[in-house]
Amino acid sequence: MTKCPLCDGECRDANLRPLLGDGLTWLWEQVAAMADRRGDPAMADGTLTIKAPPAPEQRAAVLGLVPGRPLTAGQSRRVDLAELSVAVRRHGAELTPGAVAAHAVGRQLAGRTRRRHDRHRFEQYLADLGDAWAASSRSPIAATWDAALSALQRAGWVAKLHATENPDGLLEQAFAVLDELPEPGNRMDRRILASDIEGNPHALDDGEPLAALVLALLSASGVTSFTQRSRAAWDAVGVDCDDLTGGLIAVGIYPAGWLLPAEAAVTLPPRELTRCRWPSGPPCAWTFVTENPSVASAAADLAATGVPVRLLCMSGTPSTLEVAAIARLADAGWQIAVRADFDAAGIAHVASVLRAAPSCRIWRMSADDYEESLGAGTGKVRLTQVPDTPWDPALAAAMLSRGLATFEEAMMPSLMADLRLGEPP
Repeated sequence: MTKCPLCDGECRDANLRPLLGDGLTWLWEQVAAMADRRGDPAMADGTLTIKAPPAPEQRAAVLGLVPGRPLTAGQSRRVDLAELSVAVRRHGAELTPGAVAAHAVGRQLAGRTRRRHDRHRFEQYLADLGDAWAASSRSPIAATWDAALSALQRAGWVAKLHATENPDGLLEQAFAVLDELPEPGNRMDRRILASDIEGNPHALDDGEPLAALVLALLSASGVTSFTQRSRAAWDAVGVDCDDLTGGLIAVGIYPAGWLLPAEAAVTLPPRELTRCRWPSGPPCAWTFVTENPSVASAAADLAATGVPVRLLCMSGTPSTLEVAAIARLADAGWQIAVRADFDAAGIAHVASVLRAAPSCRIWRMSADDYEESLGAGTGKVRLTQVPDTPWDPALAAAMLSRGLATFEEAMMPSLMADLRLGEPP
């Protein structure tokens, strides 16, 4: 027999018709309401106080179910649910008052409690799967499983897994990927990893469920961050995405030997960034580094007017490879001015470049600049946390105080003026 969608199978082989007449609906509605409040879908024990309806035919309908003298209109009576259970079981050996009420109102009872219990059972099931993997895995990530599960719960990933068609299979595949990650110092191609585990080279592409879960596990384990771009997260564990997409957008500053129009905006993919050499920087020559492609586009437009512009765009979170390429630019003698959005990610981007190339100068990333960008009216996104800003501690304090993020587009006139001048203020 197919599982009943309304009760837990108590209706099996039962004859519900005598219990579901129109005259009895009021009784079962009150049973259902109390079941929801108690979180008890069976309602087979304890007591329930019912209130009789005005219609005499409805009050008469409960004779045989509610013992005692006939009810009067508006009368309240305490009903022993054990006795009501005996009465309904004359029509089905496994019936409970809650099961009859569920069929009367057409829905499962105590849904919130059921969902909470189902979620708890699922979380325990995940914990058991993870414990078994951690006990047998040689991956260093396995040692963090308990903390990772808690982080997954906080990030909403347990609910996402619960909603998938085959959560245990997906989790086991994710564990297999973690087990096959390269050892420190080694690297492997993401599509080969996916093919080895899943037989599908695209199983770890962006947007695939397995890729999303693996990245969530890496973040929950503290290896990467939930805010990292996927390419940067894979890079951090020695997995290379294809080396022809992503990279840095360049305007006016290109690898040595490249001949391009001054206004050309080109993407230097990871494959080229790995091996390219930068031309030597002339004395006092500046290259600007920014986060958003909109700034690179405006810079290319400016270069098309004959203004000598040199700018690299990180297009969001820079990978280790991209940051290293920027650092090599400083090694080649170029002075570098770096900036990003006034949000947690932008602060982290600037900090990563400064760690790799300490000689870089901050470009309009002070507390005063932040206040100026707020004045442009773009501060709509709430900030909940801000990393330290050692180049200007007042900046982090101002951002936390205001609680608003602002973005590079708010400062576009000032940024273009700096590019036109050829050096940061």
